[in-house]
Amino acid sequence: MTAPAPSPPRPRVLVADDQADVVEAVRLLLKLEGYDVDGVGSPGAVLAAVEGGQHDLALIDLNYARDTTSGVEGLDLLTQLRQVDQTLPVVVMTAWGTVDMAVEAMHRGAGDFIQKPWENARLLAVLRTQVELGRALRRTRQLEAENALLRPAPASTLVAESPAMRPVLQVLARVGPSDANVLITGENGTGKSMLARALHDASPRVSGPFVAVNTGGLSETLVDSELFGHERGAFTDARTERLGRFEVADGGTLFLDEIGNMPASVQSRLLRVLETREFERLGSSRTRRIDVRLLSASNADLQAEVEQGRFRRDLLFRLNTVEVRMPPLRERREDIPLLASSFLVRHARRYRKQLDGFEPSALQAMLEHSWPGNIRELDHAVERAVLMSDGPRITGDALALEPTKEGGPRIDDMSLEDVEAYLVRKALDRHGRNASAAAEALGLSRSAMYRRMQRLGL
Repeated sequence: MTAPAPSPPRPRVLVADDQADVVEAVRLLLKLEGYDVDGVGSPGAVLAAVEGGQHDLALIDLNYARDTTSGVEGLDLLTQLRQVDQTLPVVVMTAWGTVDMAVEAMHRGAGDFIQKPWENARLLAVLRTQVELGRALRRTRQLEAENALLRPAPASTLVAESPAMRPVLQVLARVGPSDANVLITGENGTGKSMLARALHDASPRVSGPFVAVNTGGLSETLVDSELFGHERGAFTDARTERLGRFEVADGGTLFLDEIGNMPASVQSRLLRVLETREFERLGSSRTRRIDVRLLSASNADLQAEVEQGRFRRDLLFRLNTVEVRMPPLRERREDIPLLASSFLVRHARRYRKQLDGFEPSALQAMLEHSWPGNIRELDHAVERAVLMSDGPRITGDALALEPTKEGGPRIDDMSLEDVEAYLVRKALDRHGRNASAAAEALGLSRSAMYRRMQRLGL
């Protein structure tokens, strides 16, 4: 039974500066924003803390006791940190910064550069971005390690750690072991067929057949024959008898994709099968009985189709004993690194290429893309990158993601307050305006959540 994914822990930041008042100022600022902070005052203490604890980010000064302006101590520390932990995001800060120093720090692996005295909004925006990127990189490296032998994952594996996928996992856990009909809704490319297969694999019918039919890809004249079969001579091209998909799926599961495109005449026959478990092949008067669980999917609003007379209301009631929505990829960005890694394993195996994973630039590009084509678009992007890559890891250039106009707003174009309002609003929408659940998803206390809602007018 699949359990809902836990909420992410509070970010933990290591702050290093030889001036205690600087460390304390950062601690107070970050504490108000939901961070846990550890403060140290020397390069040696930084290395000891990183080796002994789990931090999401290190914010380090470039100048310590040895000198006051060159930044050499901090740059050497940065090199040592990269050797200890390649996935830990490091942001450097100094009051004596120059362009050359910033370039050298980035060259040695710093994620960003902060000038003292800092602007709070700038500091918070940089830290938030680097924490998210670091967590994504660590999840990806973990999955890459598990798939070191490039073993194929089961077809029904659902990558689902994001809060938006919790309702889906609950349906899978509670309804999967039953025989209930399930209607899966969602945009094109969101993984509706993968959920259908997972429901089948979670049921007592797992040893039986799983038969999928894309009804949207069949002409009106073929849907009837495809589902129910036909006898020889039933129509002009019926030179042999044919089993329909209901017969093939007997004892197992039949998945009807794009069911909203089904012709009205076939809707009537399907309703009868669901009610009686009986049907006749085209050209035959013999009634056949079948034992099939029906799963269906649609990217259309079937209730609107009913109101406009294009879909039978009684059939919809039969199909949606349980209804579940697959969220678009833009609502589950936490899953992007893991999905991308699973696609990388599959395509590297297929094309016989040795690839170790993704560069941070590639992860950042994927997290910032709006993915109007959802999981299917991500799969194709990774496949293309596998083919085009000539190094050990996928780079941002290899992904070649074009800017998209659809989807949510880009963080680069938003102020800190706009970003905060956007994230709070999205969390409330995902959890049905339940402020407590949204606060948990964002890593906030209920009181902090209500204060933000009041301040942002939400």
